[in-house]
Amino acid sequence: MQNLVYFLYDKAYINITNACTNACKFCVRDIKDDVMGAGLWLEDKNVKAKDVIEQIDAAKDKIKSCGEIVFCGYGEPLIKFEEVKEICIYLRKNLPDVKIRINTNGHGSFVNKKNIVPVLKPLIDSISISLNAQDEATYNKISSPKIENAYQSMLDFAKECVKEGIDTTMSIVTKFKEDEYKIDPEKCEEIAKNLGAKFRIREWIKNGY
Repeated sequence: MQNLVYFLYDKAYINITNACTNACKFCVRDIKDDVMGAGLWLEDKNVKAKDVIEQIDAAKDKIKSCGEIVFCGYGEPLIKFEEVKEICIYLRKNLPDVKIRINTNGHGSFVNKKNIVPVLKPLIDSISISLNAQDEATYNKISSPKIENAYQSMLDFAKECVKEGIDTTMSIVTKFKEDEYKIDPEKCEEIAKNLGAKFRIREWIKNGY
């Protein structure tokens, strides 16, 4: 069985796709095949919302005890926007006390060719966006984006999330080849705060968590 729903410490996670518009140098999926024993590479690339919902149903009590479920796996969840939307609607109806968060690289509107943020607003409680760097050149070096204008698309997406009143956090990863990539946490924090978002630093560790 594919791990579409998995657990780590006190949180539940949804792993809906392995597709991604970035190939970040620090990404754990390039180092190992699992997160704390949960294999996250998907044999079936065409995961449907119903497939995830089946696994949510099977683990409903455990998810309730976690209190939060996070779209975060070996890919960019908003590539599967329609499926994410359907799953969120189901969660809101059937597990109304469970908070919903999306961890994203911020390319969802670009990929879907429309502003998806207003649709997300009533469906999620918070969103975490990978800022990754203080400027486009550094971002491109560490994130290796596969789309044009990836950095600005991410910033625009974050701006829309804040505008819609979604609890928005922008994050960077430190302690990863700092001499090579030269991430500037202070400038990154300034960018996040100027957009109206919260800011988080994640220190890189080999197993990803």
